[in-house]
Amino acid sequence: MTRTIISSATKTIAIGFDEPFCVIGERINPTGRKKLAAELEAGDFTTVERDALEQVACGAMVLDINSGAVFTNKMAEDKRYADNNFVEPPLMKELITRVQALVDVPLCIDSSVPGALQAGLEATTGRPLLNSVTGEEERLEVVLPLVKKYDVPVVAISNDDTGISEDPDVRFAVAKKIVERAADFGIPAHDIVVDPLVMPIGAMATAGKQVFALVRRLREELGVNTTCGASNISFGLPQRHGINAAFLPMAMTAGMTSAIMNPVRSVEMEAINAANMLLDHDPNGSRWIAFSRILDQVQAGESFPAASMAAQSTARTGRRRGGRRSVA
Repeated sequence: MTRTIISSATKTIAIGFDEPFCVIGERINPTGRKKLAAELEAGDFTTVERDALEQVACGAMVLDINSGAVFTNKMAEDKRYADNNFVEPPLMKELITRVQALVDVPLCIDSSVPGALQAGLEATTGRPLLNSVTGEEERLEVVLPLVKKYDVPVVAISNDDTGISEDPDVRFAVAKKIVERAADFGIPAHDIVVDPLVMPIGAMATAGKQVFALVRRLREELGVNTTCGASNISFGLPQRHGINAAFLPMAMTAGMTSAIMNPVRSVEMEAINAANMLLDHDPNGSRWIAFSRILDQVQAGESFPAASMAAQSTARTGRRRGGRRSVA
């Protein structure tokens, strides 16, 4: 069974076909979040720190750290700030340093800037997940050597120099190309986590069926783990959380093993925890029982994040006392 191992200083996570679904928290990302970008430009990391704690409390097993901020005011004063190659590497390092000081989950280093990826790899303790490489030749030649040098797993996104294809056969071919090129660098398939690219169901009626079939094929033919941006499936539609909550267990049944998503949504997390138990990825239902206790607190009037943060606070106290590396 394919297992992709990532770790922090104290905790190891296995992404795998026989493992609980890996929830990768997406919220530490200034792209499209003007308020967060403005805070980062001012050197204010309050929201980042809150998002780190909140996501872990709500069940995130890994945190994605994205440094793609646009510093509008600084750009007007200094033209260097218009260049992501200047902005992102030091910001990535600072984000990782602050997040690692608060939580002990593994990290996913997320940037399109090679310098930011390297800065993140140098700043991260443990074995992070690198996000990402595509099938574009230039990207392969830059990112795969970093993956090999630092011995980390990588997210492989199924698009190449021709863009994103609506044809799932083309997206499979791109994924296969990345796996084969990685092998040329001595990177094993179990360290490749393929993102087959989820299309919006509102724009393509067959998007769900396409990705389910593609995930099965990636598992059976390439033997790789998979991930996705889960909310893409519901983009542009009303009541998105209901669609996401239906999509995730169906993707899990098809063989998807992780997702980059917002864990601060009880309906999606409830669906994932229930599916873990039904797929026999939750021995004795321990995860479901723990999650149910949080839902009981929610029904008693507490918000989902507040209830789960209280549970996380207790868990963190226990970990500090024990001081041992745990496997989740």
